[in-house]
Amino acid sequence: MALTKETTASLVSKFGANEADTGNTKVQIAILTERIKQLTEHSKNFPKDTGAKRSLLKVIGARRALLKYLQNKDLEAYRALIKELGLRH
Repeated sequence: MALTKETTASLVSKFGANEADTGNTKVQIAILTERIKQLTEHSKNFPKDTGAKRSLLKVIGARRALLKYLQNKDLEAYRALIKELGLRH
């Protein structure tokens, strides 16, 4: 259920400065968003899987922290990123 290498590589190339820029905040947020989508679908299909629900909450918290960091550091980049990812704020 993890992200494939191709999906991760496409997100890194789309949101990063280059193909090796995996530490960029925007890239990390995009990867976590994709992971949240996968875990949400899994939780809908398997409602008794409490481990997946816990993992989902941990990933949401990590993304929230990164979004808050990006918002404090670069507000315009934050606004552009949430618009591109389709996040509500």
